[in-house]
Amino acid sequence: MAEIVAEKTPDVGEEIMLTEKAAAQVAKVKSENNIPAEHGLRLGVKGGGCSGLSYVLGFDEKPSEKDKVFTVRGVTVFVDPKSLFYLSGTVLDFSDGLNGKGFVFNNPQAAKTCGCGSSFGV
Repeated sequence: MAEIVAEKTPDVGEEIMLTEKAAAQVAKVKSENNIPAEHGLRLGVKGGGCSGLSYVLGFDEKPSEKDKVFTVRGVTVFVDPKSLFYLSGTVLDFSDGLNGKGFVFNNPQAAKTCGCGSSFGV
């Protein structure tokens, strides 16, 4: 069974935060796509991309057995242990500026990133 933690800041070494803009955009996407309120935001990484690892962002009905589950700014977040290793310290933001619109991963562990910002290396 997944560990479910009430509204709190994740523990040191597990910290993933969302800005107010990112949290508002997650709520907007859920509403516009009729995604049930109880679905959580899945953050993760997978192999691939021009820098070695790519970010994964989506919604899941429920967490997997080993997921870390926490709530940040009212958004329930699911992260698998492997991804948490690479995402620790990350701040998820949302940009709607002149350079494009979309979620932005500000990952302090990323030693290199690609031009589009969707992949990184450690």
